[in-house]
Amino acid sequence: MKPKVFITRRIPENGIELLRKHFEVEVWEDEHEIPREVLLERVRNADALVTMLSERIDAEVFDAAPRLRIVANYAVGYDNIDVEEATRRGIYVTNTPDVLTNATADFAWTLLLATARRLVEADNFVRSGEWKRRGVAWHPLMYLGHDVYGKTIGIIGFGRIGQAIAKRALGFGMRILYNARSRKPEVEKELEAEFKPLEELLRESDFTVLAVPLTRETYHMINEEMLRLMKPTAILVNIARGKVVDTEALVKALKEGWIAGAGLDVFEEEPYYNSELFKLKNVVLAPHLGSATHGAREGMAELVARNLIAFKNGEIPPTLVNREVLKVRKPGFDV
Repeated sequence: MKPKVFITRRIPENGIELLRKHFEVEVWEDEHEIPREVLLERVRNADALVTMLSERIDAEVFDAAPRLRIVANYAVGYDNIDVEEATRRGIYVTNTPDVLTNATADFAWTLLLATARRLVEADNFVRSGEWKRRGVAWHPLMYLGHDVYGKTIGIIGFGRIGQAIAKRALGFGMRILYNARSRKPEVEKELEAEFKPLEELLRESDFTVLAVPLTRETYHMINEEMLRLMKPTAILVNIARGKVVDTEALVKALKEGWIAGAGLDVFEEEPYYNSELFKLKNVVLAPHLGSATHGAREGMAELVARNLIAFKNGEIPPTLVNREVLKVRKPGFDV
């Protein structure tokens, strides 16, 4: 018998086809998020689970799935999973790093440039017909934005994605600052990057990009106190997790001009709506699109499949998150 894998959202077909060679595959086909009660029912006979960031995978799910041996998160982050509880129960947890690094770094720059040059405002101006109605072809003060080339970028979080963002900054002739849990001397030399304490980075940066995981330490790390340290011409870009930023404080900063603008791909809750934030013109918004390229999403699907297949073959999954689980249970299914 093939072990059974339940996938909570349709992923690219390359991953599903690969899994079907080794597993009995069931996919939640509805385009809407799977209801909690349906998730609890569908995992009842699952040996493996492929899940998304928006789904909470905790003790209740584990209790409902007595056969569950591995959870493959279709994402780099895994703060939606109770990893400690999974480890205690001998359940393996994997994620999908590396394959989405370049796509996410590209999108950080998309938000940075779009916000700096007021691209969304300008697009709306043309698309709405207002440009035609005003009857002015060009004006020296029309939609003035902020220069990017030669400015200072501060990157908070200097893992794979943070470093990829920095590599792109070299092409813009920027001074590169970074903040991380520990210094990275070799990377500093390669990328001409300077380590700075958080407060100094915020004071000196023209553009601050967040690329940190969500932890107890990073929750609301960008709060009112930190936002007040930034330049009034500075732009904040968040491609990390929404809860890294205190949204209420950010709205205040944008409305009162403590900072010039923000580009946001993530929010404190998703899906999300905030009428006060969303009516501001100096913010560019996206619905968590950092990895949304064909190549990145297909790479994530393949890595999910590779993790599950390795586990099935009694091998350690390539991107195992909770290596402590190896002390609790060997890889492999009971079927």
